[in-house]
Amino acid sequence: MRKIHIAIDLQNDFISGSLGTNEALKIVPNAAKKILSHKGDIIATFDTHFEDYSDTLEGKNLPVIHCVRSSHGWNLNSEIENALISHGNYTTCEKISFGSLDLPSLVKKTAGEEEFEIELIGLCTDICVVSNALILKGAFPEVNITVDASCCAGVSTETHNAALQTMKMCQINVINEKN
Repeated sequence: MRKIHIAIDLQNDFISGSLGTNEALKIVPNAAKKILSHKGDIIATFDTHFEDYSDTLEGKNLPVIHCVRSSHGWNLNSEIENALISHGNYTTCEKISFGSLDLPSLVKKTAGEEEFEIELIGLCTDICVVSNALILKGAFPEVNITVDASCCAGVSTETHNAALQTMKMCQINVINEKN
């Protein structure tokens, strides 16, 4: 069975930049270790905005400029980037919203004709991780999808935990959850 690992938005702005949190900083070593130990394919997503971010609906609701394409904040955290480079077998997916409707076709292309399972890590649990997990569950209802909570962080502990509960209710496996 092919194992596809998806690293969601492990970018500077979500870790140490304009939307960074201590919780996000804390998961970087676990996420890098997970990437390095993964034996299969990895897809790394990039939250991607442009100079007109403030004029978008998201920008009006979240008036913090972040992940502007090709900026330092848009780039991957250096520890994550080094892990991906060392792993070697990864592709990238830019997404302009919380969830990517292109991600299921990229997963299918990566898997080819083989049966596969998916594991997600990344940021933010309560926004982009849950959005992509639910899109993938909708696209692949019979595929085993797992989220490693030790490699995820949310906007707050409460919303992180709420997102994990939502995913569990939708038959997405959650592992390494703190009690």
